[in-house]
Order: sequence, then C-alpha cells, then structure tokens
Amino acid sequence: MGKRIIGNMPSCEIEIKSLLGNRERAEKLRRDMQTLDPSAICHTRSKQLNHYFVGGDISKLRATLAHTFSPEDQKKLSDMLERGKDFSIRTRLIDDRNLLFVVKASLDEGSSHNTISRLEFEAPVTGMRIEELDQLLLDAGFRYQAKWSREREEYSYKSATVCLDKNAGYGYLAEFEKVVDDTAEIPLAKQSLEGFMRELGVEELPQERLERMFAYYNSHWPEYYGTDKIFVVQ
Repeated sequence: MGKRIIGNMPSCEIEIKSLLGNRERAEKLRRDMQTLDPSAICHTRSKQLNHYFVGGDISKLRATLAHTFSPEDQKKLSDMLERGKDFSIRTRLIDDRNLLFVVKASLDEGSSHNTISRLEFEAPVTGMRIEELDQLLLDAGFRYQAKWSREREEYSYKSATVCLDKNAGYGYLAEFEKVVDDTAEIPLAKQSLEGFMRELGVEELPQERLERMFAYYNSHWPEYYGTDKIFVVQ
C-alpha cells in the first residue's frame, strides 16, 4: 500500500486475510473480481522484502531515525505511539529501490502483526540500504523476528483494495483492505470487506490459525525466505 497517513494522524487500516494457497485459487479470484467489477484492475506489481523486528527501545529508535523523517512525519509517528499498542516494527524494500520504515499498532484484541484493525505509519527512507536501516534498529536494541519475501499484486475492487500476495512459506494469500481516518468508521468498513469476500467466495483466515502460521514461520524463516517453498499449518 501507499503511505498510510491521513491528515495529521496515522490512518486506521482494516485488513482481512484469506489463505488461497495455490495458483489456481489465486487465478480464480482475479477472474471473479473482474467479473463482478469490470473496473477492477491491477495497478501495482512488486517484489518485496519485509524484515520484522522485536524488542528494543522504541523511544531510542525514534530519536535515532529522527533525521530521516520530516517534522510532519515525526509528529505523526509520535501521535501513533501514543494511541496504539503492541507495536510491530518493520523495514521494507520494494523492487530493490524503494526503502520504507513501517510501524503498525493494534486497535483491537489482535496483535500488531496479525489483526483486523490497526494504525499504520509508513514513510520512505532515502540515502541508505535496507541493511543500513536494519542496523539502526539493531543498534537500538531490536533483534530480527523474521525476514519475509513476497510478490504482490494490488487491485482496486469496488471501494476496497485487494492485495494478492505470493508469500514465501504461506503460498498465495489475499488481503482485503480499507483505510479510514476515524475509528468510528471501522465497524462499517469491516462489514463491507466481509461482504466483498462472501460475494467472491473466499473465507477469512481465522486469527488463531494465522498466529500459528506466523509462529511457525518465525521459527523456520531461514528455510523459506527468498524461496517458493510453502508449509501447511492447520
């Protein structure tokens, strides 16, 4: 997705995942989207590396990275840190040229890395490689949780965004997303996404299973990162 900032505050992201698994189900979803919404198009294709971090001192990290962000982005990040909980820190490299610093925080009972409603801060970082940005996080006391790789297709479908991902470890996964600027809009946005998923014949990946998959990948990521290998965790 693009930069998840609306106005002067971090945006609220509502995201529901569906595990497709194989290429055939992914191709069916593409066809069904275009059948039900002829204006549905793939407007972005990319290859991504996503590095997840845990631990560390987020206040120290904020000070370390201050020089890389505009004053406006610094304020948005500070506002998010005050509003959210259970933060997920990530670095992301898109197509070997666009480097991003990403922070997500849960707004519901889920975790920041796997939840339906969350705040998201995403800002570009220039003048360094992903290894150098990672090192700043490591210097602030963070450690790698896992490294992820994926190929992403991003579609506009009706009033939502659908990201069709081919993830190392997981296989094909669809993410149905909306972004709102007021938490009061979250229930209606979630209801809308659930309706789109029903009409497309795809099921929500239960949070409990997603957490098990996430935990398994985190324990075995060197076997999958940068590969087409997948696993199945019920």
